[in-house]
Amino acid sequence: MKQRLSSAKQLSVQMREHNNAEYVQLEEGVSPRLDNFKKVSVLPLVFLIFYEVSGGPFGVEDSVQAAGPLLALLGFLLFPLVWSIPEALITAEMGTMFPENGGYVVWVSSALGPFWGFQQGWAKWLSGVIDNALYPVLFLDYLKSAVPALAGGFPRLIAVLVLTVVLTYMNYRGLSIVGWIAILLGVFSILPFVVMGLIAIPKLKPSRWFVLDFNNVDWGLYLNTLFWNLNYWDSISTLAGEVENPGRTLPRALRYALILVVLGYFLPLLIGIGSVPLHREMWSDGYFSDIAKILGGVWLRSWVQGASALSNMGMFVAEMSSDSFQLLGMAERGMLPECFGKRSRYGTPVTGILFSASGVILLSWLSFQEIVAAENFLYCFGMIMEFIAFVKLRMKYPAASRPYKIPIGTTGAILMCILPTMLIFVVLAVASLKVMFVSLFAILVGLIMQPCLSYSEKKGWFRFSISSDLPDLHSAFYKGTEPWIE
Repeated sequence: MKQRLSSAKQLSVQMREHNNAEYVQLEEGVSPRLDNFKKVSVLPLVFLIFYEVSGGPFGVEDSVQAAGPLLALLGFLLFPLVWSIPEALITAEMGTMFPENGGYVVWVSSALGPFWGFQQGWAKWLSGVIDNALYPVLFLDYLKSAVPALAGGFPRLIAVLVLTVVLTYMNYRGLSIVGWIAILLGVFSILPFVVMGLIAIPKLKPSRWFVLDFNNVDWGLYLNTLFWNLNYWDSISTLAGEVENPGRTLPRALRYALILVVLGYFLPLLIGIGSVPLHREMWSDGYFSDIAKILGGVWLRSWVQGASALSNMGMFVAEMSSDSFQLLGMAERGMLPECFGKRSRYGTPVTGILFSASGVILLSWLSFQEIVAAENFLYCFGMIMEFIAFVKLRMKYPAASRPYKIPIGTTGAILMCILPTMLIFVVLAVASLKVMFVSLFAILVGLIMQPCLSYSEKKGWFRFSISSDLPDLHSAFYKGTEPWIE
């Protein structure tokens, strides 16, 4: 890949002067990269998004315990309207406007400058790595009943390391392999609930769906369960440079994945609530396997448990792909040392994969609750900057070429971000002091790290470069062209 040297100082000057630059249009729907590697098509991309966001209905059981049947069902129908759909739409518009690896880092850099682009990248990468630290641990939790030695101690530590190495190797072998693995695991995870639904039809009692008790609702657990299961739609944007015809493929994949995720949550809840007597205290992680045993016997329970365990593998490989390609995209924009932009012969970012895997191993000792709370805090910090970047670019460049554009004006764009932003502040407000302190410390590290990297570049300690295959964000913007809407 041809590259030209650039300094962070030159990039900063370009960003300050980009309002006076001459803008040109990129070829519609084409990623500004050399097509040296096989691109990802719609179907694998749908399942990569599915595993970035969901992975199946495993983990939604707490919504019933927290709020009862009716609010649980309504939550997974209405929450996507408030959060998932706006986030997916913004990802579709911005991801096709900047079809390159780095995704949201590039959006924020173009709107707010390289310093805040780096902060976005640091917060979202750390959030993704923290999230990924969950999955080897959860996978072993499903196996420890069969293999008690995996419950703790040295055997569990070795198992975490081995599992992380195996799944990391899958990412190294190529994104197309990861995509097809996601398809196979996704089908395997969804099928047992299809079987459960068919078996449950004669046993369904619709009256169970409408049970409501406002006096007995744990709102904190309810909102956290919904938020954790319905976010991360923007993660796929860091793979936009690897997508075949991203201007059309990315919006379509997001649309199909959104339908798959919502149905994948709502229908199993509908089946589970309607087919067995209500015992709210029993609705916690893993209760779907108990329902499967009641409806179909031990074989169906084993299938659900196996699907749940393998779902964690799918979420791991999808998240690691997003995290590692984000680092590659940042290196291609000169935000990280050049070594992060090097690819293997399979087209994968070796340094990014190794850094992401190391982060997973280092964080795997944290508890489940601490991991979820910390990742949510950092994720919310990044989402605020994404909303600001989206609105600012809409206001400053309304006629910019957008291969996919949300059919609303600037006022509509602002209004669309209000409810999600309010939700973000609610999530931040309910965080514990410990989580808040750790997360703010992590953000402070990012604030210090970016000037240190700039200093190391000036001293020649690390080599930085900007890929010549990418347009200059600040002199190759889009002017005088009317965007088309798919």
